[in-house]
Amino acid sequence: MGSLFTGTGIAHSILLFAFVIGLGLLLGRFKIKGISIGSTWILFVGIIVSHFGLRCNPTVLQFMKDFGLILFVFSIGLQVGPGFFASFKKGGVKLNLLAVSLVLLAVLVTFVIHWVTGEDLFTMTGVMSGAVTNTPGLGAAQQTLSDSVTATGDASVLASAYAVAYPIGVLGVIFLIILSKGIFKIDLDKEKAALDKDQDAGETARRMHCQVSNPAIFGKTIASIVSDMGDKFVISRVMHDGQIIIPRSDTVLYEGDKLLLVTDHNHVDNVRIIFGEEVPMHQSDWRAIDTEKVDRKLVVTNSALTGKKLSELGFRRRYNVSVTRVSRSGIELVARPGLMLNMGDRITVVGTEEDIKALSKEIGNKISSLDRPNLVPIFFGIVLGVILGSVPIAFPGIPQPVKLGLAGGPLIVAILLGYFGPRLKITTYTTISANMMIREIGISFFMAAVGIGAGRTFVSSIVSGGYLWILYGALITIIPVLTIILVSRLVFKLNFYEICGLISGGTTDPAVLAFSQNMYGTDYASINYATVYPLTMFMRVLVAQLLILIAL
Repeated sequence: MGSLFTGTGIAHSILLFAFVIGLGLLLGRFKIKGISIGSTWILFVGIIVSHFGLRCNPTVLQFMKDFGLILFVFSIGLQVGPGFFASFKKGGVKLNLLAVSLVLLAVLVTFVIHWVTGEDLFTMTGVMSGAVTNTPGLGAAQQTLSDSVTATGDASVLASAYAVAYPIGVLGVIFLIILSKGIFKIDLDKEKAALDKDQDAGETARRMHCQVSNPAIFGKTIASIVSDMGDKFVISRVMHDGQIIIPRSDTVLYEGDKLLLVTDHNHVDNVRIIFGEEVPMHQSDWRAIDTEKVDRKLVVTNSALTGKKLSELGFRRRYNVSVTRVSRSGIELVARPGLMLNMGDRITVVGTEEDIKALSKEIGNKISSLDRPNLVPIFFGIVLGVILGSVPIAFPGIPQPVKLGLAGGPLIVAILLGYFGPRLKITTYTTISANMMIREIGISFFMAAVGIGAGRTFVSSIVSGGYLWILYGALITIIPVLTIILVSRLVFKLNFYEICGLISGGTTDPAVLAFSQNMYGTDYASINYATVYPLTMFMRVLVAQLLILIAL
């Protein structure tokens, strides 16, 4: 029975992890002046219990840390994947340049400390890896050191310096985010509203009521009118001589016809030019005239429709219904002919009850079926991610190849799977609750493993002179992060949530991302985190190896 509490067996490891995570999450519920570090408490509970002698099998510890991190980043990748490339086009280059600057500033501060204090570069590499909370960088540095035939440094010093600086890296970045919120007097509601507005101003759906008044289109079919703009809007209904019809491509428009259209905010002016000015009508006006036509929301639960375009499905032709909008992840999109359906999409259709009922059989419309998670693409995606992360990437002049690691590889695969999966007819849908469960379990395992691993030498390293490493780590954390926050806000005018994602991704710190999401209640930071994380991870691993090679 005693081995259950003091040994290193499987039962002891499970007990230890459950206790550390449970107590950490419990402490995370408490706030001091409205501020809580949330699940980051898990890290510090792990350090404390490990310091007082509760140990875990090293193999189990490494597995839990790596597997937890994989689950965390993979769930983020699946979530942001569908909109990743669009967000990258909007500001991804700028964000990645800022993130790379954050990496280079950390290296510069590390070199300055090494030059001023005389602290050897091996130790400073460990301090830097901890200060930027980059475990793969530490692993790459240790591997480079052990592989070198001329190595004179001690790999254990790297780990000790990393363990001492790591908590400073987590707390320091969280403190700077909280500080920046106060310095810039951030109004979270306004910041979120600004992002919502920016998102709404793009491809989100907008209903319009227009009256045909352009002489150039009188007596012409819809097909001939919209040949150049056909995928920019959808004509839901046409009112002609007091009668309402579901339009087809051969429907002819006449002067005075009223149209109910759905377009995005970018093409409102184009719709007015083509058809005519908007008229004061409401959707209820259409229902009052034609009681047979109704609009309903149907949920896509038939996996066979994944990746198929609306144009090839031909719902209007086959069922005499009009698909006007598609709601995806809470965002309403225009039902363009080229729009591909995804599992879980909610489509708005207009037609008779009988026609809509016939369509619903093909769509599926069985919400209960979405409650079953689709785990096959997740685990095969992790397989591909681990393989990608383990592929060595050689650079001229660098003796050791660079790897994306067990975090970078799965994240990239998850993003690609989330974006290209529907196009390849791969169902990657998971409910928001299922995604959050995977994410929270992953980050909890990761932080518990890091804390338990660091606690063994944490106090002894500080007592034996490592207290200076805390100072060095604080400088490596604070100077670059504070600089980039100021530049991002004052020069590039980034939104506060964008800065949270940039900093958490630029420091490759999932704990900071988890704090931002839990504290400020939005997933906007995840998009920017995923945008900069792959390149930043690659850069962190590369510079850690380069510093070791320079020290040799």
